[in-house]
Amino acid sequence: MELEIPRHFICPIALHLMKDPVTISSGITYDRESIEKWLQDGNFTCPVTNQVLRSFDQIPNHSLRKLIQDWCVENRSHGIERIPTPRIPVSSAEVSEVLFSVSDSKRRLDQCGCLDSVHKIKKWGLESERNRRCIVANDAAGVLAAAFDAFASDSLEKNANVLEEIMCVMNWMFPLAQEAQLYLGSKPSLRCMVWFLKSKDISVQQNSINVLKELLSCDQHYGEHLAALDGVNGILFKFIKDPISPSITKASVMVIYHMVSSPNEKTKAEFVEMGLVSLLLESIIESEKSYCEWALGVIDKLCETKRGREFAYGDALAMPVLVKKILRVSELATEYSVSAIWKLSKCEEKVLIEALQVGAFQKLLLLIQVGCSDETKEKATELLKLLNPYRPGLECIDSLDFKNIKRSF
Repeated sequence: MELEIPRHFICPIALHLMKDPVTISSGITYDRESIEKWLQDGNFTCPVTNQVLRSFDQIPNHSLRKLIQDWCVENRSHGIERIPTPRIPVSSAEVSEVLFSVSDSKRRLDQCGCLDSVHKIKKWGLESERNRRCIVANDAAGVLAAAFDAFASDSLEKNANVLEEIMCVMNWMFPLAQEAQLYLGSKPSLRCMVWFLKSKDISVQQNSINVLKELLSCDQHYGEHLAALDGVNGILFKFIKDPISPSITKASVMVIYHMVSSPNEKTKAEFVEMGLVSLLLESIIESEKSYCEWALGVIDKLCETKRGREFAYGDALAMPVLVKKILRVSELATEYSVSAIWKLSKCEEKVLIEALQVGAFQKLLLLIQVGCSDETKEKATELLKLLNPYRPGLECIDSLDFKNIKRSF
């Protein structure tokens, strides 16, 4: 027989067994997670009584929680597991006190003291999402970023442990506030994160590339500062060429995109000469949507340079892959593909012939019919005009095996 849960054990919002029952000012008890979400969504009333709440305080209902735990134990034979005793959520006062300790340790460059404080923050964050929100709301990111900059400016080797721990907890504090961006975007901080990318610990590499990705997405100017550091381009290229983790590979492509989006032509030239265009073309033949979008974005940016276009045209995969991605992945991927083809069409007429042979004319015509952005439509229209004179006598081939494709000329 199906076991019936007592009605007063069920959360009125989520309609499941309460794990952390709390009572609000209306006198009604809810599961803490459910009522917190209700209040965060901008509601000021009790979900059951609809009365306006006098306060948002949530008082733990220990008696009810104990009854629920006893009921769980009594019904173990029915597959019911005893709910654990919930930890008391961290308060703003506690967070502020620990952040003050972090600032004090930073001022004295006390690695041990700072490490203890960061471990407390990390422990609280692991306990619940509510704790994380409370920590972030008290500007923990700014305080930790300032400490990261200070210890990175002192010595990377000596302060490696505390720097790694700060980087770890920073990963759940996105998006970064302006103050945190300024500290993490400093030369010592960037140098430290690049140093972490060389670590043998994959979690350290992951945390570092995540923060770099977030930082550059906030402000692409940091991409120019990052590009000025020795060896960073080679490290990012290697993450794509010799993948150690899909998430690190994708984050590396995103970081590169922001780097090549800056006016710094030297950065684009270095990535082009490394062979990044061909590497990305091969990697997106079969790839997930988001990775494909970012990789096509990088290819499009690199095709802004003469050498980038030469490298792209020199790869037999370029035109078949770019044409295939039109209307196949997403609107953004289509825009990047059309833009890259448009830039390649400036090379020589063989590009147009090859584009026709892999079905570019039909794809571009369909794209204009189904609709796209004004900029993409303008480029597609221009490409159609360039392709039209070469149409007679040329057959469209549908190549499926891109890895073994060869040109007909």
